[in-house]
Amino acid sequence: MFSNRTFLLRQALLLTLSLVSLLYFFPVGGSLDQTFIQPWVDLHGGFPHRNDWALAVLNHRYIKNIVIGVYVLYFAAWICSFKYPHLKVRKFEFGYFIVVALLSTAIIGLLKSQSAHACPWNMTVATAHGFSWDFSARQGHCFPGGHAATGFALITGYFVYRIHQPARAYFFLSAGLILGFAFGWAQMMRGAHFLSHNLWTAWIIWAFNCVLYVLFSRHFTASTTQQKSKAFTWI
Repeated sequence: MFSNRTFLLRQALLLTLSLVSLLYFFPVGGSLDQTFIQPWVDLHGGFPHRNDWALAVLNHRYIKNIVIGVYVLYFAAWICSFKYPHLKVRKFEFGYFIVVALLSTAIIGLLKSQSAHACPWNMTVATAHGFSWDFSARQGHCFPGGHAATGFALITGYFVYRIHQPARAYFFLSAGLILGFAFGWAQMMRGAHFLSHNLWTAWIIWAFNCVLYVLFSRHFTASTTQQKSKAFTWI
């Protein structure tokens, strides 16, 4: 595993390049957004899958609740680490994961609550020959993608485990990206978000994790040293 300095330099480069790409290729409601959402819009600008059970209930509620269950499990582990000696060495790991994951979703929720960007399903206007996009719509509260944040927040686990458990770190990275994009794509199919909404969610959460990782990198090193002397895996 390469050094923290190299890792952070790579993250800074990745964040910079991805930010430029988002600003240049994915302006909110731009041509790529319209292209990717086009298959899910009918001839008159409606979204036939808006109330689809699999998308609106199964994906939006039940699967999301399963992911939330992971956060509940980590919170329980953190609470137990105050009582049980064999978990005490992992107190920082559990606490950091749950706090940063929750803050990640909270930041997205806060930005979304203050956003003037409307949802795609509020931007279509039926015309005599189909529909047009009305980007002056200001119902708001649809940017960035809030539902996708629940999945993307699992990325926190990558930063928690990258030093001492790289396999687990990449599991969380993969799971976070897959679930985040799956949640976001389902919402896009319903007309709740453009693809750019979810890409910005991923970027913000990744950037937030990078900043906190810089601030707490010493704690990760100390936690790794302690765990090497007491190998135990409960969660």
